Amino acid sequence: MNNIKHLQKGVTLVELMIVVAIVGILASIIVPSYADYVQRGKVAEATSTLADLKSRMEQCFQDHKDYTHATCAALCATPAGSKYFSYSCDPASTTDTYTLAATAVAGLGVDNFSFTINQDSAKTSNFGGNSGNCWLTKKTGGC
Repeated sequence: MNNIKHLQKGVTLVELMIVVAIVGILASIIVPSYADYVQRGKVAEATSTLADLKSRMEQCFQDHKDYTHATCAALCATPAGSKYFSYSCDPASTTDTYTLAATAVAGLGVDNFSFTINQDSAKTSNFGGNSGNCWLTKKTGGC
C-alpha cells in the first residue's frame, strides 16, 4: 500500500473569502466609531478655547469694570491656531453681560455645530441637529 502524503501549500479560495468577510464586518464597525472619536477630539478645541476666553473676559472685567472695553473686545477675535472653529463675542450694550460663541468651520464634518457661554456660565450647544443647555460632545446628545 502506498502512503502518499499530500501536503497543502497556501490557502483555499473559501478560506480567503471567509477572512475577507470577517475583515469587512470589522471595518464596518470600527471605521464609523473611529470617525466619531476623531470628531470628539476636534470638539475639545472649542470647549477649551471658550473656557479660556471666558476666564480672560472675567479678568478684563475685573481690570476695567466693563465687558465692552476695547481690551475686552480684542479678546473676542478667533485665537491663532484655531483649526476647526471660529470664535465670536457679543458684549451686550450693557457693560455687565456678554456671550461667547464657537461655530464649526469646514473640516469638522458636522453642519450646524456651535457652542455658546455667557457671563453666568450658562452653556448651550447645537450638534448636528441636537441642542441642549450644556456642551454636547456626541451626536447622540450626550454632555
